[in-house]
Amino acid sequence: MDRFDAMQAFARVVETGSFTKAADTLHMSKTSVTQLVQQLEARLRVKLLNRTTRQVNVTADGAAYYERVVRLLADMDDAETSLSSASASPRGRLRVDVPSPFARMILVPALPAFYARYPDIQLDMGVSDRIVDLIDQNVDCVVRGGEITDQSLVARHVGDLQLGVFAAPSYLQRAGVPTHPQDLENTDHRIVGFLWSRIGKPFPYAMRRGDESINVHGRYALAVDDGNAYLEAGLAGLGVLWLPDYMSKAHLSRGELTPLFEDWRLDPMPMYVAYPPNRHVSAKLRVFIDWIAELMKQHAPLAAA
Repeated sequence: MDRFDAMQAFARVVETGSFTKAADTLHMSKTSVTQLVQQLEARLRVKLLNRTTRQVNVTADGAAYYERVVRLLADMDDAETSLSSASASPRGRLRVDVPSPFARMILVPALPAFYARYPDIQLDMGVSDRIVDLIDQNVDCVVRGGEITDQSLVARHVGDLQLGVFAAPSYLQRAGVPTHPQDLENTDHRIVGFLWSRIGKPFPYAMRRGDESINVHGRYALAVDDGNAYLEAGLAGLGVLWLPDYMSKAHLSRGELTPLFEDWRLDPMPMYVAYPPNRHVSAKLRVFIDWIAELMKQHAPLAAA
């Protein structure tokens, strides 16, 4: 039995709650993972996991052992990456999840510069606007817009998206140009709804002008849960949009979108990189997070306090 492989397999079973999921993330067979954990239990002469046909639960001894194993695995990774060659050139596989418009418009076009700097890092990138279970899906970090409500995650504030209100010329020609945000509430105007994964429905946008403030709900014929689909719906004339600058800039220059309510202000949307507190911040994860922060300085720098 390779003790390192056995400890890694045990830790992954605890984190995913499943031998099958642990095997998938480790690129091993379920049988191999099961045998490694059984051999580890035999060596320690203690039961680490309670197994049923439906679920796997860690025992009290297993929970205590897991905490020490996580620290030991992190120390081993530190020992490797502290070597001059490893720290100068971080390497290995990172699993990340990012919003779809951010991936298409900012992140992916910038990746050649990232790989020029870190050629030995392999990225497995999930592209979605949905909630990701970092532990269950073995994701190293996520990039997300909006406040991080999961207090169990470590979150680094890397940027602030400046927002505006827009509509396609075809929509304005058909529905008329709204002159006040309140027009979106009580008339035939429509917005494109965005289904935020935390609540499963659109939420109101707070807008201010001097001492006047309003929360705009609006009415929609279409609501989506993907940023790219949201933008395309607005470009097709299906309703009014709230967009960050990086998503609207090119379409404004081509006349495909028209700004609305330019004398009103919206609070910027914070961008975060979040990761589990028990996930070791390896050299490869640290440089990726730092690179995302550099990227956001170019496209959506932190707003002044």
